[in-house]
Amino acid sequence: MKTAFLYAGQGSQVKGMGKDLYEAFPAFRKAYDEAELDFDVKTLSFEDPEGKINETRYTQPALVAFACGMTAVLRENGILPDYALGLSLGEYSALEAASVFSAKTAVEMVAFRGKKMEEASKGIESSMAAILGMSEEALDKVCKEVGGAVSLCNLNCPGQIVIGGEKKAVEEASKLALESGAKKAIPLKVSGPFHTSFMKSAGEALREYFKGISFQEGTCPVLHNFLGRERQEGDPGVPELLVEQVQKPVRMEE
Repeated sequence: MKTAFLYAGQGSQVKGMGKDLYEAFPAFRKAYDEAELDFDVKTLSFEDPEGKINETRYTQPALVAFACGMTAVLRENGILPDYALGLSLGEYSALEAASVFSAKTAVEMVAFRGKKMEEASKGIESSMAAILGMSEEALDKVCKEVGGAVSLCNLNCPGQIVIGGEKKAVEEASKLALESGAKKAIPLKVSGPFHTSFMKSAGEALREYFKGISFQEGTCPVLHNFLGRERQEGDPGVPELLVEQVQKPVRMEE
């Protein structure tokens, strides 16, 4: 039997997450205690006194600290993954589980990522919507009919694809999708047009940031969002895959 570790993406955060685990397991604490950030990730995660946990630049390190802490507890108990994967932000937790970089690096890295994604979203009245009951090809055609301000961003599972971009374009594409046979179009509560070309500046910032990071060979295969599979010979390296991931569709269905 194979064991896979699957990590959640942004949106799964909740005030108080990890507090009981932090108090109970010394191994869990390391990711919180070692990360050097411009805010206290423990206070944010456990108490959220300023109501910031849903802001992208704070959400991302909070979630990854939790994930890395949980991985550390599993690792200490001899539970290791044969494969690791995560949705969007969760890919960073999967890479940490495979020892591509440390928990400290992972938390600091996504704090930078969240900040740059938030900056890339400024000045854009953006939106995302889950479209149910359409194929990738049909929905991509709808987006192209609307124009370049909306595109596919999350291919989650058969029959559920998320689109994102400028709010008016997303609304127009949602309406056209319903007229073209989609079963539902569900607006999502997000703070930016993630995994679209609007995140190009965040991708470029990450490319520069990654030059100062040491990426190790993984201890197990990681299934990458941008590829929809594990890396093969001739594929880009992990840093470039993460640069592409922030501005291209997540291929979770594959």
